[in-house]
Amino acid sequence: MLNQTSTIKFIHALEHFVLSLIVIATIYAIGEEIYLVIVNSTVTVGDLLLLFIYLEVLAMVRIFFESGKVPVRMPLYIGIVALARYLILDMKNMDDWRIMVVSLSGLIIAITVLVIRIGQLKFPYPKSTNVKE
Repeated sequence: MLNQTSTIKFIHALEHFVLSLIVIATIYAIGEEIYLVIVNSTVTVGDLLLLFIYLEVLAMVRIFFESGKVPVRMPLYIGIVALARYLILDMKNMDDWRIMVVSLSGLIIAITVLVIRIGQLKFPYPKSTNVKE
């Protein structure tokens, strides 16, 4: 039976492995998107927003490797950009209600980011929250 220290080390190793897979997959996706831009000889706003989403994923992984924590706001930023990209690319095919719902979803996520940020400023975590290995 594994003791607690071994279990924690195993989970950390598994986290690093999966994060490494995410980095590799993201770099592959970036390369694929750049290839498509070159082949099509055109850059659209959708392409740029997709590259921005990939960049945010890489930044989130970097922050996790540096601090051991996933910032809650980063996936929310990715969600906002993804909704904006969805609106930009599919707006012509959407009815008015879908546009309103997607826009409202982006607004709700933005307000959530604001609430989290205010909460972090008014109620910060103690400095020493590291888990001992």
